[in-house]
Amino acid sequence: MRNITMAQAINEAIREEMRRDERVILLGEDVGAHGGPFLVTKGIFEEFGPERVRDAPISEAAIIGCAVGAAVAGWRPIAELQYSDFLATGFDQLVNQAAKIRLMSGGEINVPMVLRAPIGARVRGAQHDQCPEAWCVHTPGLKVAIPSTAYDAKGLLKAAIRDDNPVVFFEHKLLYGNRSASAAGQAILGTPALQQATGPEVPEEEYLVPLGVASLRREGDDVTVVATALMVHKALEAAEQLQEVGISVEVVDPRTLVPLDKETILTSVRKTGRALVVTEETRTASCAAEISAMISEEAFDYLDSPVVRLCTMDVPLPFAPVAQKAVIPDVVAIRQAITKLMGP
Repeated sequence: MRNITMAQAINEAIREEMRRDERVILLGEDVGAHGGPFLVTKGIFEEFGPERVRDAPISEAAIIGCAVGAAVAGWRPIAELQYSDFLATGFDQLVNQAAKIRLMSGGEINVPMVLRAPIGARVRGAQHDQCPEAWCVHTPGLKVAIPSTAYDAKGLLKAAIRDDNPVVFFEHKLLYGNRSASAAGQAILGTPALQQATGPEVPEEEYLVPLGVASLRREGDDVTVVATALMVHKALEAAEQLQEVGISVEVVDPRTLVPLDKETILTSVRKTGRALVVTEETRTASCAAEISAMISEEAFDYLDSPVVRLCTMDVPLPFAPVAQKAVIPDVVAIRQAITKLMGP
């Protein structure tokens, strides 16, 4: 067992799958000799060469479109976007092509591709710091993974690469554990130094984390917090603080948004009777809203209070550090929301 960063875990997953299956290829902007904008793919070009690691032009439409075409032709491409915000420029290729080809071909054609996309605030402003998971969750035909630990990132990515469906793989920048988790970014977001994303250590032997299976990060009796990506760690920190005042918090990490492990979430809510959903997305029409609605519809009789969602404010993310800190949920906001849920 090793304590490695999420960036290293993702790098290992890609290497292992490329060694295992010659059909696995990697493409994206600067993923070759440079190793990608966050150095996640560093060294892969040197091992596998230009035939299987392709630097792409600055065109997300071309990157996603090439990945779709390669997948249809029998390859298993891993495409990387520098920022998830740029999904918008290749949206047709993803939502109208990749997501629909299998159905439109009557199941004759698979699209086994993975689209890796960094998410989350890192003090880069409105066009580089978004969490657009809901864009993809809204599209039938796409699977969506969102790991919070190095262990999950490696296991989920390996499972995604082997899946015959298109999988969008969201990675929070502040969880990479390399230089992307800058001291400035940590200070602005009010998070501890996540040089090693907390969670299970990463084994050296082969393992997979199945898509559609949530993780119970912490057991509790009074309230369930469903959180994703970086918010998992903030929720765990809030839970530790609330334990000191007698509030027992259970934390569920979905790990994948599509498929969503409803049963783990519902089992927890039926036990605690209260639910808070915390994500870094903007609030309206978010995945948090969908999870909240699902809990309200399927566990209503077990609820002692309405389901609450806590998300980033519905504003374009500001560049100014103090403004960005003000609009994104932090540990204090999570703690206050849980305390309010508990009532007087």
